[in-house]
Amino acid sequence: MKLISFVFSFKNEEKNLNELIKRVDDSVKKLSNYDYELIFVNDASDDNSEKILEDLQKKFPITIINMSRTFGVGPCVLAGFKQAKGDCVIYMDSDLQDPPEILEKLIKEYEKGAEIIHTVRTKRLGESNFKMIITKLAYKIINFLSDINLPIEAGDFKLISKKALTKILEQREFRPYIRGLSVWVGFKQSHVEYIREARNEGSTKFPLLSAGPVTEFISGVTAYSLKPLYFGIILGMCSIIFSMILIGYALYMKFTNISVPGTAGIIITISFFSGIILLTLGITGIYIARIFEEVRGRDRYVIKDIKRKS
Repeated sequence: MKLISFVFSFKNEEKNLNELIKRVDDSVKKLSNYDYELIFVNDASDDNSEKILEDLQKKFPITIINMSRTFGVGPCVLAGFKQAKGDCVIYMDSDLQDPPEILEKLIKEYEKGAEIIHTVRTKRLGESNFKMIITKLAYKIINFLSDINLPIEAGDFKLISKKALTKILEQREFRPYIRGLSVWVGFKQSHVEYIREARNEGSTKFPLLSAGPVTEFISGVTAYSLKPLYFGIILGMCSIIFSMILIGYALYMKFTNISVPGTAGIIITISFFSGIILLTLGITGIYIARIFEEVRGRDRYVIKDIKRKS
C-alpha cells in the first residue's frame, strides 16, 4: 500500500474545507493500493478554518501545521513538504479551483515512471481575459530570461515523487520559487491537462497585481538566471552609443553655426539616461536583496504548533 501526501497551504478557507476533503477522499477511494494523508498548513488564518479541521480530524487523516504568523505560500508549502511521509506528494490550492478528480491521471503518469507531474490549465474559468494575458506574458518572460523552462499555464498543482521531493528540500534558498525548483531539480517530468474551475467560495487571496504574484514573478526571473544583470550591461552600452551620437550631433551643429537645440532636447536626454540608470540600479538592487536574505541566516518560517490525528 503506497501513501499519497496531500499538502495544502491556506489562509481563511473555512467555506471550502469540508467539500475539499470530501472530494479528495472520494478521489483516493477510486485508486487501488493507495492510502493518503492530508497536511494543512495554516498561514495564520483568523476565521474558523482551524476549528473545522480539528473536527474533521476525527474522521480523516489530517495533520494541521499552524504558522506563528503569515509567511506566504512558499514557506508554508515547504513546511508541509517536510512533514510529508508519503511515497509521493501532491500540492494543490485549497479553494477548489484545482479539481482533486484528476488524481487518477496524475497517478497513472507517476506509475509510468515520471518523478514530477505538472498540471497544465487548458482553460481558467471565472478569470478575466486581462488576467489570462498578463499571466501568459509573465510565464513567457520567465522562460526567456531564466535558465529553466516552465510549462506555460502550469501552476502549483503538481505531483512530486519522494526522490524529487528530497532534492527540493535539500535546497536552502530563503525565498524558494517552488514552481521553478520542481523543474530545476530535473528527473523525468510529465504533465496532465485540465480545466481550472472558478473559485468555489470566498475571494482570491492573490489579486493579479498584488504583492504575492509580483514577488513570485520576480523570484521566477531572478532565482534561476543572471540575464537581467546582463540586460543592464547591454542597456548601458546602448546608452553610451546613443550619447556619442548626441555628442557628434551637437559638435556638428556648433561647427556649422546651426542653432543649438533648446531645453526640450536637454530634458529628454537627461530623462532617458536617468531612466536607464535607475532601471539598472533597480535590477542590481533585486539581486543584492536576494543575497542579503540568504546571508543573514534567518529561518524561512516559524511553526507555532502541529496538531496530528490522535
